[in-house]
Amino acid sequence: MSDTTFWDERFRGDGWAYGTEPNDLVREVAAGLSGPVLCLGEGEGRNAVFLAQRGLEVTAMDASPVGMEKARRLAAERGVALTTQVADLQDFAFGEARWGAIVSIWCHTPIPLRQRIHRDVVRALAPGGRFVLEAYTPRQLAFSTGGPKAVELLCEPEDVRRELAGLTFERLEEKERDVHEGALHGGKSAVLQVLAVRPR
Repeated sequence: MSDTTFWDERFRGDGWAYGTEPNDLVREVAAGLSGPVLCLGEGEGRNAVFLAQRGLEVTAMDASPVGMEKARRLAAERGVALTTQVADLQDFAFGEARWGAIVSIWCHTPIPLRQRIHRDVVRALAPGGRFVLEAYTPRQLAFSTGGPKAVELLCEPEDVRRELAGLTFERLEEKERDVHEGALHGGKSAVLQVLAVRPR
């Protein structure tokens, strides 16, 4: 089964795999974000729609057309405009100095791809732009509360710091916290939270 097929199956149906409310970190930092905003691996659109409700211009991208259709539906239900793009991160064009914010929530990829994505993020943020990331660390494997089961898809803080060279970190924090997002994220979790800024 391809990754796209996996996510299409996960998102298919009437329910919302991870709920319709935003991730806690996104909610916490939203007031400090400016547009345009790019949400990576955005699934069914909950974070993108939340940011659009705050008046930001938002593009949601994901490899799953099923997920992006549900993102458009959620945006319509909430009465906001949202741009969606079905794309694979392997060949997604981030652009240069284009985005006021880039958001990556639980967007776990193999290490070589993650390294390339993070290099692209640094270039693609406009001066003063912010990168928001929450991801599981390898310590998450001790919990059965969500996330990939393969250690190579999980994030070590110092690796992420190196990969985002060129950004200034307002937060790079590994912590354990309760995550409750839909049916698939529920309980104590080992996470990395990042808020980083491209200098002006």
